[in-house]
Amino acid sequence: MAKKLTDLKDIPFEKALAELEEIVQKLESGNAPLEESITLYERGAQLKAHCEATLKSAQSKIEKIVAHEDGSLTTKPAELD
Repeated sequence: MAKKLTDLKDIPFEKALAELEEIVQKLESGNAPLEESITLYERGAQLKAHCEATLKSAQSKIEKIVAHEDGSLTTKPAELD
């Protein structure tokens, strides 16, 4: 099940998130042997970091349209926090 930790750059966000959810379910079930659980946990940590980095990158690309009193429009980075 667990793939190489280095292949994350080629995984789309949605696929990484789905794999992460699958790992969480397996770990929460408690049915995986210890060594497999460790491998799953390591993969999950890498997927989590990958998803967070992808979201952060997307967030930095989002812009907010601002209307000024004179009717002009400009854009600025959105504050999503």
